[in-house]
Amino acid sequence: MAINLFERNIARLRVIKPKFSFDPTEDFARQRTQLSEKLLELLKIPQADCNPTPIIQHEDNSHPDYDEIRFTFESERGIFVPAHLLLPKNRCGRLPLVICLQGHSPGMHVSLAREQYPSKTPMAVEGDRDFCIQAVGRGYAAIAVEQRGFAELGLGGACHELYFQLALMGRTLIGERIRDVISLIDAVEAFPFIDKNRIGVMGNSGGGTSAYFAACVDERIKVSMPSSSFCTFVDAWGSIRHCCCGYVPGILEYMEMPDMAMLIAPRHLVAVNGIADNLQPFAAAKSAFETVKEIYKAAGVPQNCDFVEGSQGHRFYAAEAWPVFDRHINGN
Repeated sequence: MAINLFERNIARLRVIKPKFSFDPTEDFARQRTQLSEKLLELLKIPQADCNPTPIIQHEDNSHPDYDEIRFTFESERGIFVPAHLLLPKNRCGRLPLVICLQGHSPGMHVSLAREQYPSKTPMAVEGDRDFCIQAVGRGYAAIAVEQRGFAELGLGGACHELYFQLALMGRTLIGERIRDVISLIDAVEAFPFIDKNRIGVMGNSGGGTSAYFAACVDERIKVSMPSSSFCTFVDAWGSIRHCCCGYVPGILEYMEMPDMAMLIAPRHLVAVNGIADNLQPFAAAKSAFETVKEIYKAAGVPQNCDFVEGSQGHRFYAAEAWPVFDRHINGN
């Protein structure tokens, strides 16, 4: 009789008790430290060995609502990451920054609602995925940055190839994407009009996964808004087929996704989930967020986390999410 190994493995995953699960009876600072050390060990984030100063490629002031700067930055030696910075026309003083991370899509130009650079041809965007346009429209500085494996950094979508090449080197693709977010934050130090104390990172699906992990690693991120990506590893990544790019070998031995919120608190977290999401089961995500609320209560800032419910599936929910983000990015 054939054995259904997939179902058998789901059952095995469900009985794992991560070593560093949040325990409200234990010292919070100690738990946070041991979790941070282990996550960094598992992610294997490349060390910075280069100058991340932005290299300006093109500036465009022709749009009626915003100015645009196309630039690249060196994230690790020989890896130049492209990005587009949008600035509202009516800006005054230093602006909060929103780093926008696309999930599995043609690339970062989806955030700009246009065809791939250097084209300016508008394109239809579904599911509120034109994040950069939305953010600059709310008065933020907004950056669309390419994630490794997509478009300009992926030859049309190369997560599978990149993931297994990196596995041979003992590295992870999510770790390399986090390296790029860290280096991008280093790079924006060169822009005097950005408020370095109000940096937010958001994204949908794979972009939301990067936004969540990046906030766990880089404390300069004040607000993380993962959309269609927060859940438990067991109920989402372990039970439903996902792209390999978000898997971190061995992570469930030590932590579940909600436990990682210990590394974001007391900073702000906004999780956005749709009730009919076929990749991040809503009931599991909402239940997991109860652990997040316990963590933020233990950190003394229960007001610094929110769970936003969307009425459909695997997409972003601009109308519901942005007002919550606004409150957090401007909070203390």
